[in-house]
Amino acid sequence: MIAQLKSKGGYLIALAVMVLSLVWITFFNGDQHYVIISIMCLVASMLPFYWHFETRRSEAREIVFIAVLATMAALGRVAMAPFPDVKPTSFIVIMTALTLGKESGFIVGSTAAIVSNLFLGQGPWTPWQMFAWGMMGVTAGMLRNFDWAHNRYILAGIGVAYGFLFGWIMDLWYVLVYIQPLTIKTFIAAYVASFYFDLIHGITTGVLLFFFYNSWYRIIERFKYKYGLMGVQEQLDAQGFKES
Repeated sequence: MIAQLKSKGGYLIALAVMVLSLVWITFFNGDQHYVIISIMCLVASMLPFYWHFETRRSEAREIVFIAVLATMAALGRVAMAPFPDVKPTSFIVIMTALTLGKESGFIVGSTAAIVSNLFLGQGPWTPWQMFAWGMMGVTAGMLRNFDWAHNRYILAGIGVAYGFLFGWIMDLWYVLVYIQPLTIKTFIAAYVASFYFDLIHGITTGVLLFFFYNSWYRIIERFKYKYGLMGVQEQLDAQGFKES
């Protein structure tokens, strides 16, 4: 019973933040502060994932392994800072999700955003990047149980799509902050202007998935089974018990 309450705690907090945001919009002229409201909603949407990760039973080696992947994702972005739309981060986030699951994918993606911004600069865009890469991990993790999701040709196409989806989320932040007046024409113009940059991000992700998916998958799977991460040890113990 206590475990169930803990697992629902993040959702209750997120719901409370959403309700407070709506109250602010309704009664305190919050439409003039839609950037702040949008950031509050983004933070609220991410709370359940962090809450569940914090309250679930995890071993130190599992946390360390996820931290290593998040660090690699962050450093990949920092190293390619001279080419801001070439983002190896997306590749690592997707690979994490496909091998370790959507929760790990979310943690690696959102953590990589905030850690890399320690070097590249924090700002109101950070929650949006955390959300975009976090949701990339969640959705990629939802695909991991489908056989076609492990076909590198299909993955290359998915990588290109993720490049655009990430860009569209960040474009929304740009539109809310910088585009005045905000109309349908200015909204569409902002998205069209980012097409080239989103395409570069997507192609980079797709190419990395096409050429390095198999090797990264084997490496992460080897670590997962060697050290019994993500519930693998319990599965092996259960199989051993059945066999005996």
